[in-house]
Amino acid sequence: MNLHLELAARVEEDFGAHLESPPEIKLDALILRLDNGVVMEARIAAPDAYAIAWAWGDAELRIDTAPVHKDLATWPNHLHAADGNLQHDPLTICGATPWDNLRAVLDAVLADPLLERRPAA
Repeated sequence: MNLHLELAARVEEDFGAHLESPPEIKLDALILRLDNGVVMEARIAAPDAYAIAWAWGDAELRIDTAPVHKDLATWPNHLHAADGNLQHDPLTICGATPWDNLRAVLDAVLADPLLERRPAA
């Protein structure tokens, strides 16, 4: 089964009450529209290769595993914060299951879309 299809089913099962519409499956992405105004795009190729981006109003944030920011504590995964700064990734663990990482991001952005209550790197 396609990973994004599996994730969509898990999202509907565990977060269905927080979805504005059913998950959208694109060729290589999962699009989620949450009831707090967040629109999320998850592109997950493997446990160590993913990008999970979300927008809330004009703010855009992204966690990804592009291996370019070796100075961050969570390298290779890192957070592109709403202010454009790079930070350590407070939510995902590179190598964890795709569901565990997606669930961690969903839990966090449902409570705090801009991750303002999390410590910065």
